[in-house]
Amino acid sequence: MDKRPQQGDTFPLTIDGYASDGSGVGRLEGMVVFVPGALRGEVCQVQLTHVGRSALWGRVKTILTPSPARIPPDCPYDAQCGGCRFRHMDYAEELQAKRARVEDALCRIGGASVRVEAVLGAGCPARYRNKAQFPAAPGPKIGFYREHSHQVVDVADCLLQSPAAARLRAAVKDWMRRYRVSAYDERTRKGLVRHVYVRTSRSGAALCCVLVNGKTLPREQELTAALRCAEPGLTGVVLGVNETHSNVILGTDYRTLWGEDFLYDTLCGFTFKLSVPSFYQVNPDQAEVLYDRVLELAGLTGEQTVLDLYCGIGTISLVLARRAKLVYGAEVVRPAIEDAVENARRNGVGNARFLCADAGEAALRLEAEGVRPDVICVDPPRKGLAPAVVDTIVRMAPRRVVYVSCDPGTLARDIARFREQGWSVRRALAVDMFPRTAHVETAVLLLPDAGPQGDGGEPYAGEPPCPAVR
Repeated sequence: MDKRPQQGDTFPLTIDGYASDGSGVGRLEGMVVFVPGALRGEVCQVQLTHVGRSALWGRVKTILTPSPARIPPDCPYDAQCGGCRFRHMDYAEELQAKRARVEDALCRIGGASVRVEAVLGAGCPARYRNKAQFPAAPGPKIGFYREHSHQVVDVADCLLQSPAAARLRAAVKDWMRRYRVSAYDERTRKGLVRHVYVRTSRSGAALCCVLVNGKTLPREQELTAALRCAEPGLTGVVLGVNETHSNVILGTDYRTLWGEDFLYDTLCGFTFKLSVPSFYQVNPDQAEVLYDRVLELAGLTGEQTVLDLYCGIGTISLVLARRAKLVYGAEVVRPAIEDAVENARRNGVGNARFLCADAGEAALRLEAEGVRPDVICVDPPRKGLAPAVVDTIVRMAPRRVVYVSCDPGTLARDIARFREQGWSVRRALAVDMFPRTAHVETAVLLLPDAGPQGDGGEPYAGEPPCPAVR
């Protein structure tokens, strides 16, 4: 081109990789071009939709040379819903894209010299989610948000969710229509039903919570009857109160309309009690794969003391306790710690202690008790670790750190902070916890650059610690 690219320009473009959101990436006159829906290796006729100072965005007008990895999307909502990013490519290509994304982040942002060993794919990349959160909107519509918006796409079924979630969603929508129950309108801040929340277990049990802009609903008994009729495995119906003017889904007050306000699920041979607000991995099969690898990276031999930061309800802590001398779990959310204590008791785990504290507070309390952890495991939220937490971990001088992350970008940023203090990534792997979406889970092993390298113990080579791990 003789002039700077302009919005509306059309040109052939070779796609040579993927962006973090799954968009295809090409280059035009030294500028990066992001093209949603394009695959690596394809030549596409692309029309520019946005021109930035250092990057361009476009859309595919025509595929001139298709990739052999291209497949027809199997979801009728693929072009509307903002959830899935990889339904137009085969699963092998998706795993390659995710491995490249993680490795690029670790090396380019984190400064690590490490190869991502593998992306451990799911045996079945469909119907894996055990939690659904459907936003509601006037109509009524119940489904998912359109990409980059809060416009609700009415979705009758989702190929990532359980059939039970689809049945319960449909029952709530029919009930709203029949009894003229309003949906919440974000613009006017009026209306009742905000979200339909469904949690399911591996045994087929289901828990349904209706989140509302108020403390009561009309026709509550009829709602309960409709949900029980729609889903034979239903164990409870809960009303959740959320009267805030925000994007927060869950409320702070819950009232049981029928049955129980919790259900039980099994993971890695342990039984966990799950209420509506409990944090729990949404893909249990892949969670077992992940936790097996976390245990491997921790290198436990039965002699180590482990600190599990951001422990939630204690899932990773209990798995680590199988091969550790003692595990301390720390979490700032008190209800989660209460659940963790109960989960340890229920599963007969006597070598796990739980502290309601942030990372800094946990370090001080353990130091006062004379406790120095050999291994520290962290599984923070998407925003990653605060700089002070990295400082605290380094000051505690463990022999190894296992970092589990759902965001390669913030993981890489934190790895760079560890590097500045003399720690390096020695192993990295990824687990595809969220097939067909742009998300991927990563686990890395960090060791100090100086001092003993093998004191944390060698990876356990016996029987897999979690049943049913493939």
